[in-house]
Amino acid sequence: MRVGNVKEIVFSKDPKQMNWLREEFPYAEVKCPPEFSAEVQNEKDGDVLTTKIVVSYNGAHPYFTNAGSIGVSFPLQDRYTDSVTCRDYRCHAHIFCGENTSYIMALRMGGAAPHLGMVLTKGSLSAYSIERDLKLQSNDRGCFWLHPSAQEFAPGDTMKLEWKVFPHRGREDFREKLRAFPRVILVDAEQYVIYPGETSKVTIEPTFPAEKVTINGASLEKTENSVYEYLFENEKTGEYVLSICADEVKTTCRLLVQERPETLAAKRCAFIVDHQQYHGKIKELQGAYLPYDNEEKILVCTSENDFNAGRERTGMGVLIARALQQNLLKDREKAEQSLREYHAFYLRELVNASTGLVCNCSGKDNSYFRLYNYPWAVTFFLECWKLWGEKEDLKTAVHITEKFYEQDGFRFYPIEMPIVMLCHELEKAGEQEDLKTVRDLFRCHADQLIEIGTAYPASEVNYEQSIVQPAAEVILQVYEVTGEEKYLRGAEQQIAVLELFDGQQPDYHLHETAIRHWDGYWFGKRRVFGDTFPHYWSAENGRTFKRYARLTGNEEYNIRGEHSLRGVLSMFFEDGTATCAYVYPYSVNGQKTDFADPYANDQDWGLCMNLE
Repeated sequence: MRVGNVKEIVFSKDPKQMNWLREEFPYAEVKCPPEFSAEVQNEKDGDVLTTKIVVSYNGAHPYFTNAGSIGVSFPLQDRYTDSVTCRDYRCHAHIFCGENTSYIMALRMGGAAPHLGMVLTKGSLSAYSIERDLKLQSNDRGCFWLHPSAQEFAPGDTMKLEWKVFPHRGREDFREKLRAFPRVILVDAEQYVIYPGETSKVTIEPTFPAEKVTINGASLEKTENSVYEYLFENEKTGEYVLSICADEVKTTCRLLVQERPETLAAKRCAFIVDHQQYHGKIKELQGAYLPYDNEEKILVCTSENDFNAGRERTGMGVLIARALQQNLLKDREKAEQSLREYHAFYLRELVNASTGLVCNCSGKDNSYFRLYNYPWAVTFFLECWKLWGEKEDLKTAVHITEKFYEQDGFRFYPIEMPIVMLCHELEKAGEQEDLKTVRDLFRCHADQLIEIGTAYPASEVNYEQSIVQPAAEVILQVYEVTGEEKYLRGAEQQIAVLELFDGQQPDYHLHETAIRHWDGYWFGKRRVFGDTFPHYWSAENGRTFKRYARLTGNEEYNIRGEHSLRGVLSMFFEDGTATCAYVYPYSVNGQKTDFADPYANDQDWGLCMNLE
């Protein structure tokens, strides 16, 4: 049945009757140069919507489009209001613009089916852009604009796009439904980030009987399992785009060969020591690790929260302490002296060791109250204790933990709270009284988070991956410490919601990378909102998945966790520099993106997690 302008997509068997389309953006609107015109036709067959688009070139001379010349809107409900609304009426949109094989797997944020799928059935897509209301800042991912692949147009030429929208019941069902479409090539890689000396088997499965399948022009033979396999290996670091063709159907797989975390950490730590520690005239900043501008090759420090000398920058100190413990650094003496200076800065400018107060900015400035800073400080002093064995650092970690909970930390969702590590170190040191104190605090925290369930309170963002992940991680660590089954069950409830943030597209930027779309603005030089694939906190999911796998023996989560942890390594470079965020879309609000931000700021937690 042909229908007019589509204003809503509601699936008949959805008890919530969620409209998957946003009201303030049109569906399937075509933006193109003035020499072009477009016609859109929509047809419905039950819950399946077919959208057909014909773009005609009306000019008098040849016209070559690029990836961003033409865009078609797809306004999904990927935005953050309150958590209860998000759970039932909002979605995570996992997009893959892989030429002829392109699709969207949209998952309701609470995990309840039906979910929405879209698959391209005619034409080719190569990128997507974002249009967002900047007044909503971090809480709205925006409207998606899908870009047809570059094409050469002679006068009178047309381009056709067609896709189908349908309900599905989750990741596995979505994949099965893809198999029913005749122009799809399913692609999987054992690893998307590969270390030199490793191999990664790439599996190619056309959903149709292909006569010839190639990767980068080389023909492949069908295996006994009726799929095609390609063994990728390369010693040279860098990005590798595999061009896959099955008969006339084309798609891509994007891999990265990257140095091992230990090698990256050694280079990164050397760079921090040489270029990101302050030794200038300002006494307040002596010994601080600061953000760094890779373009201008200068340190960055302003009064803005995300560019000051405290907060997330603690990750640099944690990284150097872990690298020293693991004997990764060539000039150990120099690195240790640098860490001593940072340790002194931390005690002098950010922390009251006796009370456990953690300040937001140097100069013991706590005019902006922030509980997130506490677990990072706990981790830093714990790593210093493990490195140097000085009891004061262990005591400081305990005091900070106690102060965190004094300030209503029981209902907070902290990133990187080192519950298992602190309990283990206190037990090892024979500090039984402190061990009992913090275990009781951690247990109470987990109990509170279990009671809240999935009705999460808003934090610095209304609803996000780094609210759900801390819930899972705190509860799971308390299970590891106590062995009490109720905490495992509580953690599993959170993990089921957490994994919905992660995509599974065949691209190292996207595979098991959690959706985040604001960090480039708050921490970067370009100050651009938009999908950050990857952002280092994405690897927090990997830590939780791997912990869950270790505690339960579930190998699937170990594999997914490894993908997640490796996924953030693209943020680190062989000269020791780094980027705080990769802004992935083709453009955001008309500004060209698809770049690594020039600031090295807070990303070192990503390496810390890989060294844990």
